[in-house]
Amino acid sequence: MEFVIQIGGMTFQVHPSIVNWLLLCVVLAIFFIVAGNKIKKADPTKPPKGFVLVCEYLVNLSTGIVSGNLKSRTRLYLPFFGTLIFLMAPSNLLGLIGLQPPTSNLSVNVTLALMMFLLIQFVGLKEKGAIGRWKELTDPFILFLPMNLLGDLALPVSLSLRLFGNLLAGTIITTLVYTLMKLVMPLGVLGFSFTPFLHAYFDIFSGLIQTYIFFTLASFFLSESYADEEE
Repeated sequence: MEFVIQIGGMTFQVHPSIVNWLLLCVVLAIFFIVAGNKIKKADPTKPPKGFVLVCEYLVNLSTGIVSGNLKSRTRLYLPFFGTLIFLMAPSNLLGLIGLQPPTSNLSVNVTLALMMFLLIQFVGLKEKGAIGRWKELTDPFILFLPMNLLGDLALPVSLSLRLFGNLLAGTIITTLVYTLMKLVMPLGVLGFSFTPFLHAYFDIFSGLIQTYIFFTLASFFLSESYADEEE
């Protein structure tokens, strides 16, 4: 069911997944503000504990996802990648509370993938220059230009469709199972004996592993945008 917003004589239809994404952004913005204040007040001479320890664990987790590819540049890109990881991982888990994951909406995934694609292209042009990028696209000779261009364009397509397909499939299968359970009640109540395993795979394992794959691939291609001599 879509949300309908009327402004003047115009009517806008907003998909629930977009609303969920915006709400998640608000919740995480509040979380980041609280976390920042807590960390500022923490005593650096003492081991972290409680909320600060949780924040440190999350930062280390995000660092571990991208540091293998970005290496010495991890600190430079961690605010960008870390913020998106904190957004994507919870959004993939919203199915656990009965909300549609924003990443099951193709428009959200395409936006995220295009952000990564544009960042990678910008870094490539900045590091290698227009001539360097042209040589890279025409390697080993100019007839390979269309294939190399398709290879670059395949990245946002791959990132968005992989994430979209996995999250949407999980949402559809879970919905079908619950619909079937309602149709065969009271025997359908037996379905609750295996639905936890269904959610464990589609909402937790698949959601988290897709987040890991998305940002591992994005950070890998970003590292490839730098000059070959830099590691």
